[in-house]
Amino acid sequence: MLPIVVTRFLAAACCACILLVLASCGKPGEIIGGGSGDSSSAANPGIPTAATKNTTRASGSTPVSIAAAASRAVYPGTNRNQHPLSIVLADTNQWQATIAGAALMAAPLHAPMLLSSAGALPAETQTALDALAPTGTGSNGPQIIRLGSAPQTTLRTKSIDGGDPYTLAANIDSYKARITGRWSSSIVIASAESPAMAMPAAAWAAKSGDAVLFTGRDQLPPATAAAIKAHGKPRLYILGPTSAVSPAVATALRGLGSVTRIAGNSPSANSVAFARFRDKTFGWGVVDPGHGMVFANPAEAATAGAAAPLSASGSYGPLLLVGNDGSLPNGVRSYLSDIRPGYSSDPVRGVYNHAWMIGDTSAVSDQTQTTIDSLLEIAPITNAAAAR
Repeated sequence: MLPIVVTRFLAAACCACILLVLASCGKPGEIIGGGSGDSSSAANPGIPTAATKNTTRASGSTPVSIAAAASRAVYPGTNRNQHPLSIVLADTNQWQATIAGAALMAAPLHAPMLLSSAGALPAETQTALDALAPTGTGSNGPQIIRLGSAPQTTLRTKSIDGGDPYTLAANIDSYKARITGRWSSSIVIASAESPAMAMPAAAWAAKSGDAVLFTGRDQLPPATAAAIKAHGKPRLYILGPTSAVSPAVATALRGLGSVTRIAGNSPSANSVAFARFRDKTFGWGVVDPGHGMVFANPAEAATAGAAAPLSASGSYGPLLLVGNDGSLPNGVRSYLSDIRPGYSSDPVRGVYNHAWMIGDTSAVSDQTQTTIDSLLEIAPITNAAAAR
């Protein structure tokens, strides 16, 4: 048996759940304690247990399995306050709903997301649902918040429907406003046609509760315009370059609120731009050490909603995108170098970064995980400066 040590820091939601990781420098992504004879793994299906010293992998080959893993990491379920009140159930075929629905992970519901596939409930989702055992009674919240084409269950359910992605996102926004008693003062406007550019919105929505509404590249849909008007004159943040959301849409939005564009020319650069961005109370503003972050592949947009609970609990942090081949883009590498922790005399008094790897090694490669681990490692200030 390999020796096991306790990781430096991994909190789930508002509890102090500590994960165990390898003390050795073994292969990144190796499953720790995941053999068929491991009773804890069998009792807690889906809890991620693969790690290096600064990273943890929520492994899975599909958004369905990733959603199950992320939800179980946030709500391990060993006592009552580690069960969610409600669970969001969305379908992988409606990726826009998974991103907009991530806002329900914010207060007051703190509802993680599970996924159906083609309108059916996969076994992985059912297993996670049974383990999560949502506690909503109806009066304090539903057990299931069903979005769009997700299937019905036998649990107490609130259904949110919409005939298109724009209407469904608007209806999710309206429901969130009803349960919080207010409209959000900020809205992310994302492309319904460029999924990779829209993905970083899910992490922010889960953390902040701010609405995510969708637009076409060249035309603002009536459902989105009507939803914005309900907010009064909100701050509108277009996520993505003009290739995803055109200047014509930006012009139309200016009649509905103040408009700011957050953009990078590639999915990875766009995610870095959002991670750095801050405007008063809006945005991550992660430009210094001491943060969490989540890394995912842009090839499957529903992964963003599936992983969003990890951005809104524990070591809160933005979603960053790797290359489609699982590699680490140079712009993301440079960003991690910029926020690398350092110490002058004692690393115990320093601050630390931590990253989640989302998906299996085809989504985020072993080499990428190894490189990220190195870039997150706290270092003497002279060495940290030299590494930049």
